[in-house]
Amino acid sequence: MRVSRLIWTAAAVGLALGVPGTSAQAPGDSAPERVLFAEPFEDAGWAARGWYDGPHMELTADEHAPGSVHSCAWHWAEAGAVSPRGGGARVRLEPVDNVTLSFWIKHSANWAWTGLGWHPHEFHFTTTEDDEYVGPAYTHLTFYVEAVDGKPRVAIQDGRNIDQDRIGQDLVGITEHRAVAGGNGDSDGTGAGDHYRNGDVYWNGKSWDADGIYFGDEAGPRYKGDWHHVKVRLKLNSVVDGVGQKDGVLQYWFDGELLMDHSRLVFRTGQHPNMRINQFLMAPYYGPGVPHAQTIWVDDLTITTQ
Repeated sequence: MRVSRLIWTAAAVGLALGVPGTSAQAPGDSAPERVLFAEPFEDAGWAARGWYDGPHMELTADEHAPGSVHSCAWHWAEAGAVSPRGGGARVRLEPVDNVTLSFWIKHSANWAWTGLGWHPHEFHFTTTEDDEYVGPAYTHLTFYVEAVDGKPRVAIQDGRNIDQDRIGQDLVGITEHRAVAGGNGDSDGTGAGDHYRNGDVYWNGKSWDADGIYFGDEAGPRYKGDWHHVKVRLKLNSVVDGVGQKDGVLQYWFDGELLMDHSRLVFRTGQHPNMRINQFLMAPYYGPGVPHAQTIWVDDLTITTQ
């Protein structure tokens, strides 16, 4: 994939979420989880639930997850549209070192992917190292949760950490003042990521994909036009004696099936030992422009932490 297509700016976000509470449990996990944020998409009281930055989500009763009444509709109304009519916003979270994102999702029967290996963007997390209105493509760390050409994907960017003077050099084991998502080497053995010039500096990106298409065109358990439950767990790696350790976690479940399971990842180095995840962005964006009017529905979204 050409990770440069992850480009986001504060303007392109077009954005215009926590809520403490009960406990939940991710599939395969034994530790109970505490709810940081919950959005049932049943009414438009967005600000009361913690959304900010101009929330303008669109609710519909025409489609909804099992047991629900309404859902959030992302409707791209015409060919070439980049942002849907019902968009998204941001939520500030209690700073934590791990989050589990859970939601239901359905695509319209005519949904078409880009075929380019990148986009649409859907859900993001950023951290305490960046401000509350940061554009998610150029940060100290952004997580992306999305599906690309029918394949589930989790990606990261940390362009603000790149040593711009030693771009393309492998700095792993040499310095903690480096990026992990591309530009300064392979920090955990899962790939060096990509880097590319944007203006006067380099940006980057690195991704992990499921091994097949799970939002497909054919009827069956992987049909894009049915409701599917997605759960993704992200855990920052530890930093010991100033050095980032290979113990970060990335897990992705599709209808209860574990598709991705990584437990030796590096998301941060000793450069940011106090980094915590503290912001969620729901920001649907189809960079190349949709080929025709099409829709994604999202429902019953929760964010928990162990």
